[in-house]
Amino acid sequence: MKSLSLASSLLGAVVATAAVAETPELVVYTYDSFVSEWGPGPAVEEAFEATCGCDLKFVGAGDGAALLARIKLEGARSDADVVLGLDTNLTAAAKETGLFAPISVTADYALPMTWQDEKFAPYDWGYFAFVHNADAAAPANFKALGDSDAKIVIQDPRSSTPGLGLLMWVKAAYGDEAPEIWEGLSDNIVTVTKGWSEAYGLFLEGEADMVLSYTTSPAYHLIAEEDDTKAAAVFDEGHYMQVEVAGKLAASDQSELADQFLQFMVSDAFQSIIPTTNWMYPAVVPSDGLPQGFETLVAPQKALLLPEDEAAAVRDEALDEWLAALSQ
Repeated sequence: MKSLSLASSLLGAVVATAAVAETPELVVYTYDSFVSEWGPGPAVEEAFEATCGCDLKFVGAGDGAALLARIKLEGARSDADVVLGLDTNLTAAAKETGLFAPISVTADYALPMTWQDEKFAPYDWGYFAFVHNADAAAPANFKALGDSDAKIVIQDPRSSTPGLGLLMWVKAAYGDEAPEIWEGLSDNIVTVTKGWSEAYGLFLEGEADMVLSYTTSPAYHLIAEEDDTKAAAVFDEGHYMQVEVAGKLAASDQSELADQFLQFMVSDAFQSIIPTTNWMYPAVVPSDGLPQGFETLVAPQKALLLPEDEAAAVRDEALDEWLAALSQ
């Protein structure tokens, strides 16, 4: 009996090992805040694994702009199957690498624009804004901000999509006058962080009067903390939009599973997680609508967004202008 029991145990172990070995793994590179315990990652992982019979593995790779740098470095040898967290300021550069495959995702998008892209699908969007304490007066535009004594924290455009978005915001609003805007802002900037989380944390710790974030950021404080003391400053030049996207790597050995994930990304199960974890507008309105509290957010009167090719064309110039101003 002891031998039979041992044989049964060994057989069970072999079967269990084989089952584990046969479980496909999908690796998704994304930004750090997405995979944090308070971000969308844990809930998305649980929801997708309930449908896919797979192991979904999120890998944090710094902030959004750092994702593309990592993919370029790793090339076709990358372990990633999907990259989630680029935006339209980076998609042209991403396509130039030749590392991304065509995708076919169908959705009834609720974006303030028509979406047509064969390599990337959107999962959320929002407007950049400077968040401040609601009881403090806020400037009405970049020129007023530069003339004020307000101390601000921003993110590095070389590693962060909000940081790059700020460069595009100034460029879209002021064009050739952008260097003068940066000159005016240079003495307002307390520090430049690698990513959004660090910058927002410094603001909450009282290290600055304002932080580059989103018009949706006050919703977090209102809904999660029942705190209405944070607000987004409305700028009369308009606010630059961010549309965050995901794409599939051409070298993925889980191509079909990657396609399944990208379609799941625009489903109600995924999109309903976004508003109260990533604190952005979902790309597809969830069946229950937006959470209560989102109706209190400011709505910019003017939306700014450079087409991806134009954003790529002015990126280096905008970066040089920013670096020149901060080096003075």
